[in-house]
Amino acid sequence: MTGESPVSRVAPLTIEGLTVAYGPNRAVDRLSLSVRPGEIYGLLGSNGAGKTSTIKSIVGLVRPLEGRIRVFDQDVAEHGLDAKRKIGYVPETSLLYDALTPREFLEFVASVRHLDAAVASQRCQSYVTAFRLEAEFEAPILTLSNGTRQKVLLIAALLHEPPLLVLDEPLNSLDPRSVRIMKELLVGYVARGHRGILFSTHTMEVAEQLCHRVGILDRGLLRAEGSLPALRAQVKSGDATLEDLFLQLTEEGEGVRAAVEALTGRR
Repeated sequence: MTGESPVSRVAPLTIEGLTVAYGPNRAVDRLSLSVRPGEIYGLLGSNGAGKTSTIKSIVGLVRPLEGRIRVFDQDVAEHGLDAKRKIGYVPETSLLYDALTPREFLEFVASVRHLDAAVASQRCQSYVTAFRLEAEFEAPILTLSNGTRQKVLLIAALLHEPPLLVLDEPLNSLDPRSVRIMKELLVGYVARGHRGILFSTHTMEVAEQLCHRVGILDRGLLRAEGSLPALRAQVKSGDATLEDLFLQLTEEGEGVRAAVEALTGRR
């Protein structure tokens, strides 16, 4: 993980007391966190921990039971459209119009974002070249591989250069070359200082490489938060990897060992 990012201007994202419930089950329980200017904040957790429910609340796809979400000090509940204009979102599962081509889909996104056609075309071409999408750019999205669809989603999120990126497993299905491009792009994206990224992932190595701080969600609760050195200090382990820290802080380490022993016949 990188060092602590500098704090300047208004926080790109602030969450206060967020609670999301589905019937009697609380997927997110009184969550509070913030993404600082110039920061990539990693949201980590096992399946069902509440990561996607948190993200869907930020972008307006889920209505929270309680709490407040602000994007650059704009309350999402009160100023939803203005807040959403500042967000680029990549969902966990592909949300694309299968009958369109990537070019048609991105032209549609550009029109929704009120981008100048010439600017949008130039940006699209840059991304298409970087991701080597020339051969697929005019093909129906239905025919594309999962990795190619993911590239189209990423371009759509980046196209209007939003000051806040909300990314749910953004590197899913990407080839190693594209993963490296995205990692370097995201680091550069927040380098100006006022932008921020909320980055949800299961891949601890990626989070360790990219994120200034991480928040560890477990059954809807924020169990720990901080930079890698801060988390190591919390568990009194000076050389623990982020994966080790995650398993300790969520109290999953013993369960992992027991599961492995059971599967390999050593119990």
